[in-house]
Amino acid sequence: MPIEIAENGLPLPQRNWAVLTIMLGVTMAVIDGAIANVALPTIAKDLNAAPSFSVWIVNGYQLAITISLLPLASLGEIIGYRRVYLAGIALFTLASLFCALSHTLVLLTLSRIIQGFGAAGIMSVNTALVRFTHPRDRLGHGIGINALVVAVAAAVGPTLAAGILSVANWPWLFAVNIPVGVVALAIGRRALPHTHRAPHAFDWRGAILSAITFGLGIAAIDSAGHGEAPILFVAEFLVAAAACAILVQRERRAPSPLLPVDLLRIPIFTLSICTSVASFCAQMLAFVALPFYLQDRFGYSAVEIGLLITPWPIGVGISAPIAGRLAERYPAGLLGGIGLVIFAAGLASLAFLPPHPSLISIVWRMTLSGIGFGLFQSPNNRTMIAAAPRERSGGASGMLGTARLLGQTVGAALVALLLAQDPAGGTRLALILGTGFALLGAALSTLRLSPKGAQGGQAVRVLEAPRATGE
Repeated sequence: MPIEIAENGLPLPQRNWAVLTIMLGVTMAVIDGAIANVALPTIAKDLNAAPSFSVWIVNGYQLAITISLLPLASLGEIIGYRRVYLAGIALFTLASLFCALSHTLVLLTLSRIIQGFGAAGIMSVNTALVRFTHPRDRLGHGIGINALVVAVAAAVGPTLAAGILSVANWPWLFAVNIPVGVVALAIGRRALPHTHRAPHAFDWRGAILSAITFGLGIAAIDSAGHGEAPILFVAEFLVAAAACAILVQRERRAPSPLLPVDLLRIPIFTLSICTSVASFCAQMLAFVALPFYLQDRFGYSAVEIGLLITPWPIGVGISAPIAGRLAERYPAGLLGGIGLVIFAAGLASLAFLPPHPSLISIVWRMTLSGIGFGLFQSPNNRTMIAAAPRERSGGASGMLGTARLLGQTVGAALVALLLAQDPAGGTRLALILGTGFALLGAALSTLRLSPKGAQGGQAVRVLEAPRATGE
């Protein structure tokens, strides 16, 4: 039976089943990062592990995602996005079983690293699959739904972890992924779209250089933020810079580069990437600083802080689908600029809370921040994906995830640096700095409204290549 290639989205009801598969995979990957953070002290105590070593339960997962996002996105273009996605779900589910059965820190850390590679398989091509699942005129709507799912998963993660730990031990945090992964795999095999495959071979040297560049680059940022010996982060940075220089030189000559330098020649794509890095840096500055800020400055308990932060992802959940629809009619540069100004206003209002704020005064500020971020996120992601030729959707999807991860890493490192320099006032400074990054993102977003910044259509047509055989 011939395979039907998705040219302009999937027909109903197959489209709905594909959307469900994508939602389940993304939800697992996002929630798992959140629940491990919450459960880390419990796991460390149960395994008799020192906190300095147990942190690798989280870091190993993040590092695996970091070094494999772009290579897996490139692989998706070659063998098909659905294959990478389904393999990612299968690996993530199997690794979740290994995590649940682990009885030592070493086994759990290794299982989490494997789980991270599975999560990278999901995250690297998830937006590319959204592009081929929805019709072209509904792309913004599809990306809006995706942003909503990510926001809800991020909000539910800590609550879910607390709920599971209140009735069961920590292995169940990972065991709950198994039935979800099996269901997603069964539905995805039948529903996910088949896409055209690129004819070029996988660039193994580029993949290794990319892993060194982003792995050591992010490690250097993290080391600097946590006050490690200067010689360590300087050495990490120099090796990452050298690998990056070699990688860029190699990729400039490649017809379908693993590091998408061809897409970075498109002004609107590059501006969208820079906007994303600045905005996620602002978001992480706030996310890491707010719990300390609310506890140390105003005396709220951990449970109260969790409830007070919840309006933020709810605000994203409200505005992201609306922004996805608006992106079909209005420029992303305008929507992103407005959203990030609103986001900056929310962060500034949180930084300058009165000495004795009421609950409602905190809630509306959190909601404002979430609404602003959601208004930026969907149009920005849609622009990045739409600016790339359809056969380069994998590269665009991988770069989207890499930009998010880079921004979040820089933001978290900056908070650590500020807290080390000024334990008393560092959290407030982090919110003020987050306001500055949000305004920088707004400025970068509005640059896309200029004739030069809006260029992309011509570049896309030049970059389009003859289609290869189907998956």
